[in-house]
Amino acid sequence: MVKSLGEICEIVGGKVLGRSDIKISGVSGIEDAKEGDITFFVNPKYISQVYKTSASAILIAKEIPDCAKPMVIISNPYLAFARLVNLFYVEKRKPTGVDKNAVVGENIKFGKDLSIYPFVVLEDGLEIGDRVVIFPGSFIGKNTKIGEDTIIYPNVSIRENTIIGKRVIIHSGASIGSDGFGFVQEGDRHIKIPQVGSTVIEDDVEIGSNMCIDRATLGSTVIKKGTKIDNLVQIGHNVVIGENTILVSQVGISGSCKIGDNVLLAGQVGIADHVRIGDNVVVGAKSGIGKDIKANSIVSGAPAYPHHKWRRTQVCLPKLPEMFKRMRSLEKKISKLEQKLLKKEKEK
Repeated sequence: MVKSLGEICEIVGGKVLGRSDIKISGVSGIEDAKEGDITFFVNPKYISQVYKTSASAILIAKEIPDCAKPMVIISNPYLAFARLVNLFYVEKRKPTGVDKNAVVGENIKFGKDLSIYPFVVLEDGLEIGDRVVIFPGSFIGKNTKIGEDTIIYPNVSIRENTIIGKRVIIHSGASIGSDGFGFVQEGDRHIKIPQVGSTVIEDDVEIGSNMCIDRATLGSTVIKKGTKIDNLVQIGHNVVIGENTILVSQVGISGSCKIGDNVLLAGQVGIADHVRIGDNVVVGAKSGIGKDIKANSIVSGAPAYPHHKWRRTQVCLPKLPEMFKRMRSLEKKISKLEQKLLKKEKEK
């Protein structure tokens, strides 16, 4: 595909500075771009690359007066870049229908323009919306509903009675609706509590590879619309994740937690059971959450506390050995002074 810079400007809604007839045949990062590519600039750290890049044009928020490259001025260059990547590189697949080597149950409602690949297992009573794509090796349990334009990559397991919304993307190896981790003690034995609830994934959710969302014991585990979940995340039974929330890799959320809207949980955050986290909360990497967090908070640490205090603590940590030595030295000096004072008191 080849587009003129003027055509690209119309697609992303920007303003061209420089020649609009330049031909663009690809999209690339600013350091790797070659002639014919369009790149983007948002991070001031890379300002030197604006002058060095081999790209034919740059998506940028503000004009750089001494830059000779043609520019597209746009309020969000990174978003424009993402749209151009989709334009130039994302393959538009033609629907293939239901492959003869798929295992197809009874009483399934199929939408239009589907692509169901070989060795997919579809159990009884499913509802599959228009333009759904299910890649080889995936299992869809009975009475599950899948909304239109959803993509399920290879080797995904979706257990029975799950509801998947529209435009959901589920990456390879994900497990949706497996049993929650529920047991009751009887003497020296752990007795399994049947997990008979469901799992609900709302519209526009993206689920990473090799992550697990457990079904509810009773009721539903819910991932609300627009939430994005990285690889290797664990979400326990009866958890509710709010809208447009981000869960980064290796987050672990115990059962019955409620996470608000627009929350960011950085990598390796761990959350104890029954915790409530309010809207617009940011939790720093490797934090441990054992109690509720109010809306609009930024916290870090294990246990977590306000991020600005945590930063001050981190500044002090490397100095602790030297501070400890100084403290011991001061203690010895104080002890000697006390002994001298006691001696003088006795001599009176």
